[in-house]
Amino acid sequence: MLNRRKFSRTLVGSAALMALPAVRAQGDRILLAQSAPFTGPSAQLGIQFHNGARLYFDQVNAQGGIHRKPVEIVKMDDGYEPDRCVENTRKLLADDPVALFCYVGTPTSLAALPVATAAKTPYYAPFTGAMGLRQPFNRYAFHLRASYNDETALIVDQLIQLGRQKIAVFHQNDAYGKAGLDGVALALAAHNSKPVGTATVERNSVEVAAAVKALVALRPDAIVQIGSYKACAAFIKAAKAAGYGGLFYNVSFVGTQALADELGKDGLGVVVSQVMPSPYNPARAITREFVEAVKKAGGEHSVNFSSMEGYLAAKVMADALRRGPAKPTRETVVTSLEALGMSSYGGFNVSFSSNDHVASKFVELSMLTGDGRVRT
Repeated sequence: MLNRRKFSRTLVGSAALMALPAVRAQGDRILLAQSAPFTGPSAQLGIQFHNGARLYFDQVNAQGGIHRKPVEIVKMDDGYEPDRCVENTRKLLADDPVALFCYVGTPTSLAALPVATAAKTPYYAPFTGAMGLRQPFNRYAFHLRASYNDETALIVDQLIQLGRQKIAVFHQNDAYGKAGLDGVALALAAHNSKPVGTATVERNSVEVAAAVKALVALRPDAIVQIGSYKACAAFIKAAKAAGYGGLFYNVSFVGTQALADELGKDGLGVVVSQVMPSPYNPARAITREFVEAVKKAGGEHSVNFSSMEGYLAAKVMADALRRGPAKPTRETVVTSLEALGMSSYGGFNVSFSSNDHVASKFVELSMLTGDGRVRT
């Protein structure tokens, strides 16, 4: 457990947050480019993911960078909208980054990945577990986290073990929601079952009244949610107000601490699957390292799963860059990531190769306590 840590709402940061002036030579730095939501109802996903990555690279740069060059992240806000993400990606590629780094979301990544592929640019560690980004194999797509199929399989298996057979799904009405729904359906099919009902919410919306009415009427034992934190929180609050007393499960994309902050006491007992080591359990060396880095840096940095994922994504990328040439290119980043093979980062195991770009299948469950904390 960890005492409640409020997410910072501040976007003040170092020069790494902004594109550097065009007069600066590209050879003076190693540039990564990120499009993510930094405003809107999914903003905390992008903010915390970015902060975690920047936290690690700030440490690297303070020690002289990689091959004596600072690693910098240029970022743009896409508001979690695919069209904006594509436009951002084209602009970011013009800055000549060695990789597109830590994008957020399934619909945005599905739109951006073809642009990255056409530009032969690594698309590294997107914050999504959608199978549509992993199959068929894409030489330029690298995934640090487990898939939504891995997450929903664990969720469904636990619910079945608990005797909760009637499982409904509340999901975002887009590619992300469909990916999660497909994962639940696949997991239930393995138990000769299927969802008792489904209901949707539009992306970047909290209009959940119709979905609540439809699913509460079915009286399911549990509702699996495939959405972002504001919509899922709105659904939980409204469902409880309507008398629903069943269980709520979420996949990792929801943004665990953001969900806890939105729900307050209504978060008690809400379960979230996780694809990163717990930042609240010091058993792993990577957690101890991350928490110490947050304490030392202070400011807008905080301990949460999203920031932990950004930190790990940066740590793995830095390892690949160190093993590569002094003047990295998009092509050498691909080969350097593949050359990592099986590696352990403080107890978090990663495996990349030339024919497998999914680094991890790690999944575990966490639970909100109702007072802003997360139990793992």
